[in-house]
Amino acid sequence: MTGPAPRPSEHDVALVTARLGRLPAGAFTVAVRAADGSPSVIANAPLLADGTPMPTRYWLVDPHLRDAVSRLESTGGVRRAEASVDEDELAAAHRGYALERDALVPDDHSGPRPSGGVGGTRRGVKCLHAHLAWWLAGGDDPVGRWVAAQLGLGPGGAVPPPDAAGPGSPTTGGRGASQAGL
Repeated sequence: MTGPAPRPSEHDVALVTARLGRLPAGAFTVAVRAADGSPSVIANAPLLADGTPMPTRYWLVDPHLRDAVSRLESTGGVRRAEASVDEDELAAAHRGYALERDALVPDDHSGPRPSGGVGGTRRGVKCLHAHLAWWLAGGDDPVGRWVAAQLGLGPGGAVPPPDAAGPGSPTTGGRGASQAGL
């Protein structure tokens, strides 16, 4: 991860709001940008403004990738991903994700803390979107890597040509996309 990221622009907030269908529930930065400069992955703060824990650090907001991952999930992708990756490597990914997120919780925070690893789970695979988002942002995630391979994202995060991947595919920061932490 690089140093602290700048706050998202008003344009970023408007795009993320439109893509989520609601205002973001907490503070975020843009972790990965698409070739057109729009947000592809956001990095959420570990706590909402009221102190509620936010377990999902990285959120996939690119509509083309989100739809592609949804199609993969709808055809048994979660089960296939879990069967395809090494259990110990997946457990290590969950621990690494949680450590990164938890390091951002203020030392003086006395309320509930986020829990779990990728997608808020401690074991196995819950959400391919969350795994791909973290992998795109530079995380060492075997499931994210598996999803990228299924979608035709190249080695090191290289994406297929725009006509193959669709507009908005990430090409700058993280794995070839503009990356920044909170």
